[in-house]
Amino acid sequence: MLLKIIAYPLTVIYLLVFGLTLVVFHPIQWACHKGFGYKAHKKSVDILNLCLMRCMHVLGVRYSFINEFKIESGHPMIIVANHQSMNDIPPIIWHMRRFHPKFISKQELGKGIPSVSYNLRHGGSVLINRKDPVRSIKAIEQFASQVNSNNWAAVIFPEGTRSRDGVPKTFKRKGLETLMSHMPNATIVPLSISNSWKTLRYGKFPMGIGAHIKLKVHQPIAFDGQNIHELIDQIEHQITQYVTENQ
Repeated sequence: MLLKIIAYPLTVIYLLVFGLTLVVFHPIQWACHKGFGYKAHKKSVDILNLCLMRCMHVLGVRYSFINEFKIESGHPMIIVANHQSMNDIPPIIWHMRRFHPKFISKQELGKGIPSVSYNLRHGGSVLINRKDPVRSIKAIEQFASQVNSNNWAAVIFPEGTRSRDGVPKTFKRKGLETLMSHMPNATIVPLSISNSWKTLRYGKFPMGIGAHIKLKVHQPIAFDGQNIHELIDQIEHQITQYVTENQ
């Protein structure tokens, strides 16, 4: 109860700092994109997400990013992760920045959010209408082609929606199957995220304080024509097991 009381004023401070960061970086991002092209735009987005991570320190949140593997850049990747909150995304963008992560996001995020919406529309990600699965799959196919040709990393959260209590949801596989079938030379990188849900343990206000968000990169997998269904089973089990043991 005491932690929740403390969370109220800290959440107000956090929201002010968070909102100011998004507003400040929106024109910076626009100028980089319009005036200097992709590399400058990406750099502004990388720094934005580092700042968004720092904003979380107001809530006593800390991050651990665990990657014991040497992953070479310059070839296409598919990052497969579980999803617990919007706070999953900044550490992925920052810590995986040399791989150029691009996201499959719901179309509602493509408007109305300073900096975030602009990057989703212009930074190489794809916005899908989850109520229209046929068009969504077509959009993912085009996204896969773009990621593949640019040697970027496609990031997908196969659960579809975030877990509100940290318990991993069963994968909805169609989107991931589409990515894998259209990116046969991609390296698959399973990524487990733990404790991010605790930043929303009370709902959107107040936010949870003191969470230790852990991101764990698992052994990268060379897809190389493996059976897609068996491979997804393996990835889902690996992510689920780690998250369950590290909440």
